[in-house]
Amino acid sequence: MADFVRVADTTEIPDPGKTLVEVDGEMIALFHVEGRYYALDDVCTHDGGPLADGELRDHKIACPRHGAKFDIRTGAALTMPAVRATRAHDVKVEDGGVFVRLRADATATGPAAHASTGTSTPSVSPLPAAPSPATAAPAPGDAASGTLCEDSIREMLKQVKDPELFVNIVDLGLVYGVTLEPAADAPGKQKIGIDMTMTSPACPAGPQLIGDTKRVLGAHADVAGVEVRIVMDPPWTPDRMTEAARDQLGIF
Repeated sequence: MADFVRVADTTEIPDPGKTLVEVDGEMIALFHVEGRYYALDDVCTHDGGPLADGELRDHKIACPRHGAKFDIRTGAALTMPAVRATRAHDVKVEDGGVFVRLRADATATGPAAHASTGTSTPSVSPLPAAPSPATAAPAPGDAASGTLCEDSIREMLKQVKDPELFVNIVDLGLVYGVTLEPAADAPGKQKIGIDMTMTSPACPAGPQLIGDTKRVLGAHADVAGVEVRIVMDPPWTPDRMTEAARDQLGIF
């Protein structure tokens, strides 16, 4: 197990307050709230945003990029677009200094909080069960689904689901626009344009979502081609989700 490393003096961080420290070559966000100190990886699990730069309210830190919130006591992801915990680390206060010991893994509850004086031994809780992944790729669009229009295209796109959130891209609010135009080289067929965003510019699911979109729409008998245009303006925020998506993700 790693050793405790002194990272700050107790006088350096106001209450409430936060700072960025380095422990064994890793960047750690250190928090001081209500007389206790907490330490998390300085990494939003959604897209790697720097948590130490975010807004701290009570025991919640918000990623400055897309607003995902984490519990500073446990590392738990509290709001979209983050769905995985970030690592929480052991903290102790001794001889006027704040010490941090890195933990190997994120846990459901994180380490126990350490008061402004003295130390305590954290208990380790098992990781929460991960949601069951989808067992199959989205089904292709129905070739006999009728006349193409924006509404029918959006309905087909509900077959395309984010592989981490298991919510379709329409209800997530990722589809910004749909265009149709006659295909000059295929009479009676349409070319489809989709303006789509991602929850972050570096979203790892991007290539899969683009591919699934092209496959679902391209399977329709009246589609001659599909162009997916990725746009980041305006940037995606959780308030673009439908009520159905919020209910599915347990956001109220």
